[in-house]
Amino acid sequence: MKTICFYFQIHQPYRLKRYRFFNIGRDHYYYDDYSNEDIMQQIAARSFVPANRMLLDLIRSSKGKFRVAISVSGVALDQMEVYAPEVIDGLKELSKTGAVEFLAETYSHSLASLADSVEFQNQVQMQTQKVKLLFDQKPTVLRNTEMIFSDDIAEMAYNMGYSKMISEGAKLILSWRSPNYVYTSEVQPNMKLLLRNSQFSDDISLRFSDCTWKEYPLTADKYISWIDATSPQEEVFNIFMNYETFGNLQPSHSGIFEFMRALPQFAFDRGISFATPSEIMESHEPVGTVSVPNTISWSDEERDLSRWLGNKLQKSAFKTLYEISERVRLTNDRRLKMDWQYLQSSDHFYYMSTKHFYDGSMHNKFSPYQSPYDAFNNYMNVLSDFIDRVKAQYPDSVDNEELNSLLTTIHNQEREIKKLQAELKKVLTGNEEKLVEKRQRKRN
Repeated sequence: MKTICFYFQIHQPYRLKRYRFFNIGRDHYYYDDYSNEDIMQQIAARSFVPANRMLLDLIRSSKGKFRVAISVSGVALDQMEVYAPEVIDGLKELSKTGAVEFLAETYSHSLASLADSVEFQNQVQMQTQKVKLLFDQKPTVLRNTEMIFSDDIAEMAYNMGYSKMISEGAKLILSWRSPNYVYTSEVQPNMKLLLRNSQFSDDISLRFSDCTWKEYPLTADKYISWIDATSPQEEVFNIFMNYETFGNLQPSHSGIFEFMRALPQFAFDRGISFATPSEIMESHEPVGTVSVPNTISWSDEERDLSRWLGNKLQKSAFKTLYEISERVRLTNDRRLKMDWQYLQSSDHFYYMSTKHFYDGSMHNKFSPYQSPYDAFNNYMNVLSDFIDRVKAQYPDSVDNEELNSLLTTIHNQEREIKKLQAELKKVLTGNEEKLVEKRQRKRN
């Protein structure tokens, strides 16, 4: 039986305010609060809130047979808590249905997996804790930022305790094979993989309202018929897309909400079901392995990292940022740690991309800057001030070897403190029990 796996990504970065060279050392607040609030509230009203309502209606009307997965970055959740709490309320309602699975990802929607394995692990832990706190779910499936994946990342994720991931079904790793199966990592056979079907995903997220597309208009019946017409051996159809597809990337007047509301019933009529990523990977056996020696993503035709690390500006900023990661981990300064998270968002590097800037394409639509060079200068000014603040606590005179030694000492002390606290709790509990017994003997 054919099964559709819907996964939706939710992320919004903290955009930086105009930060000039002369602000360095004087102004330590970096964010454009007006833009962040305005953009979040607009997207919430156009997309997130009605999309939450739509999914909830579909789940209830199908008695839980319609099932989806959602991944939300920590920085997006931070903004929603302040600017659009109604979105979180809606996501909580979806979680309570038992038909929505929340996935793990990096807290900052960062590129940490490419530079710092410790930071990568810390961010995934932070995001999963936030998901547990808000939605009472412990994610078991990992989705890295922008579906970035490689053999090395598979190893890192497995060592972090994950045995299930989702990524892009790029032709350069699948060749003639179909993405419509469960696979495993060649370097880590215990790591199961679900790979995005780019054609079926992009038909909705990119082409739905394109009147020049030969298949326009796309109807739910037509879409399901395409899936039904595939080979009987192809059982899993991974439709992964941005949640903003509903109402923002594809405006409501395009009929995107009506399309989605009609789709489940057409699927059920043809015997096609819906399942979450963890359900599919638990119920389907892998058909083969995939080798990914070179890192892939779900961006652009190349499915590579060139959108974020394709030019010298991006690489320079990226290198400068992660050179101070060990020092940041030493600090207990909450403000520094918060800035560290927000400055890692991959969006800052995306804004520096020159890949398609001059043709006026998608880059201009999402970037708050007039040019990639403005984005680079603004970010580096902010980063310079941030680095000065970090070095004020942990100066360059302390080399990396000393930092590693200090980190090890701190971690050992933390473990010892936790051990002593557990022993103390055990002793106190024992004393309380003895005191209760003594009081009962006196009464008797």
